[in-house]
Amino acid sequence: MSGAALGLEIVFVFFLALFLLHRYGDFKKQHRLVIVGTLLAWYLCFLIVFILPLDVSTTIYNRCRHAAANSSPPENSNVTGVYASVTPAQRQHPCFKPWSYIPDGIMPIFWRVVYWTSQFLTWILLPFMQSYARSGGFSITGKIKTALIENAIYYGTYLLIFGAFLIYVAVNPRLHLEWNQLQTIGIAAANTWGLFLLVLLLGYGLVEIPRSYWNGAKRGYLLMKTYFKAAKLMTEKADAEENLEDVMEEVRKVNESIKYNHPLRKCVDTILKKCPTDYQEKMGRNMDDYEDFDEKRNTYPSEKSLVKLHKQVIYSVQRHRRTQVQWQILLEQAFYLEDVAKNETSATHQFVHTFQSPEPENRFIQYFYNPTVEWYWECLLRPWFHRILAVVLSIFSVIVVWSECTFFSTTPVLSLFAVFIQLAEKTYNYIYIEIACFLSIFFLSICVYSTVFRIRVFNYYYLASHHQTDAYSLLFSGMLFCRLTPPLCLNFLGLTHMDASISHQNTQPTAYTSIMGSMKVLSFIADGFYIYYPMLVVILCIATYFSLGTRCLNLLGFQQFMGDNDMTSDLVDEGKELIRREKRKRQRQEEGENRRREWKERYGHNREDSTRNRNVHSDPKESNFSDTTTNWSSKYTRANNRTERDRIELLQDAEPLDFNAETFTDDSLEPESGRYQPGGRYLSMSSSIIFEDI
Repeated sequence: MSGAALGLEIVFVFFLALFLLHRYGDFKKQHRLVIVGTLLAWYLCFLIVFILPLDVSTTIYNRCRHAAANSSPPENSNVTGVYASVTPAQRQHPCFKPWSYIPDGIMPIFWRVVYWTSQFLTWILLPFMQSYARSGGFSITGKIKTALIENAIYYGTYLLIFGAFLIYVAVNPRLHLEWNQLQTIGIAAANTWGLFLLVLLLGYGLVEIPRSYWNGAKRGYLLMKTYFKAAKLMTEKADAEENLEDVMEEVRKVNESIKYNHPLRKCVDTILKKCPTDYQEKMGRNMDDYEDFDEKRNTYPSEKSLVKLHKQVIYSVQRHRRTQVQWQILLEQAFYLEDVAKNETSATHQFVHTFQSPEPENRFIQYFYNPTVEWYWECLLRPWFHRILAVVLSIFSVIVVWSECTFFSTTPVLSLFAVFIQLAEKTYNYIYIEIACFLSIFFLSICVYSTVFRIRVFNYYYLASHHQTDAYSLLFSGMLFCRLTPPLCLNFLGLTHMDASISHQNTQPTAYTSIMGSMKVLSFIADGFYIYYPMLVVILCIATYFSLGTRCLNLLGFQQFMGDNDMTSDLVDEGKELIRREKRKRQRQEEGENRRREWKERYGHNREDSTRNRNVHSDPKESNFSDTTTNWSSKYTRANNRTERDRIELLQDAEPLDFNAETFTDDSLEPESGRYQPGGRYLSMSSSIIFEDI
């Protein structure tokens, strides 16, 4: 089993990062370098979290092995050094190798490769890729040039600070820093920046995650919040549609001014490929390929303006598509929560859906998760499960806050994480050590990473699920993960007293802390900032509990969900009306489809019978009845056509067209009605192309 656990976790973490990236990114439409860069950043950060417990158990075994080797002091020598630190339990208890033991020499190399690769990604490669992905250039050279210009200030600032520091060291004769010390200073600077952001995110997650599960047990709360989100999302959706219309109007003007033989026509064609399909068709019909651009003396846009327009098109199309998809997802969520509220009072204990799922469910799921099981889970068990989980997470949060405030105390040991690990270390229960370490660092990671997934900085950074996250936000999340994970792991090792700079014991350090170097070079950071700054998590937790940040955003004009606010009540009412309107629209569509299906089943056979009868009566052998048959056939045909027209009119009255709807359902009536829209398109043409990959 030596090294097998390490290999299994490496493979498992890779598929975990790939799964999450597939949920948020779009492998088909986004650039491969963006996917690879983000996947590598997420993978390395998740890998550090999963492998660190193995490093802790291996370190404890190595300490036991070294203590056993020095259990007998040499003759004529004082009991000092390593032997003095050996406890009686270590002298009596035999050291056995853990099942997940990693051989010596592997972990230091592994951590060194993982750490420096993540730092290269977060400080050099990913910022460059951000500018490259956001650039509107039409060639690789143009995008690289734009990325270098945008990052010149970013890179120049760090080089200026580092150069000033080197000059100060060279001028001051008292300072003699070697390369290892300079490396430690760089690591300390990066970890200090990450720890500053880590405490902010951790303070929010420690309170918000348990509270979200507690509120998840409140059906009325979730439904009201969904209505609130619907009102805000509809505003954003309308703004995105208006922005897209404005940008498409600019594209139309450029498309009409730059003709086929213009030198910049290739750039215009590239822009057109990024536009939605219906806009491409509309612009293609208005294009005159036989007009030369030299025949009229017009002012043509420059390449720089086309680059800017290309950037606007990419942003507006992606935002429009994202809001459309999120609106559909929010509708399904609202309909389901309303169904849960209705089924809570059901006497049959059978869960009834208002709308059937458009995707067929698996037979295995249908067999075990039948309507009865669904009713008991959604209406009875799930609220209690959320309450119990919220209580457990709250206990974990209290333990973390207490340990963050007391982990610097070594005598007595006040950090609960350190107490748990030391108790397991006395009995050398490596499985318990690894489970305790994994649960602890996993909870810390969830609190921090979930906040990264939740926060939204206007429209510049926003992680949207269902493949709706843009390249800039994906790369930015990779940068945040790479900067937050190293200080998160150091903070965890400090909470468990596995960091020698915290425990102040002459013991073997973990392989992870060994690559960080000795912080004695910067004692004011090791003995000051790293110890006392995490105590601010108490203030941040209190501020999050009383929703001070939410109240401040409300005062600044950014509407947030608050139960005791008049604006929130107005938005909830507005969202409720929007959901009711969409629900009626979907019900009309389903009723229209059902009527159409019934008419097709009822009159489809009559048509076949009438056609067969006409063929029989038109036989020349029965010429005596030809006139009668012709009159009867024509009469029947006229009656049938009149019935068909009546059927069409009934369907149109029962299913009025809503020009705000996303799709139309009159495809079967188009060949007979022959009605067109003013733009010359059939009524069946719609903007549903944006939902093609959902």
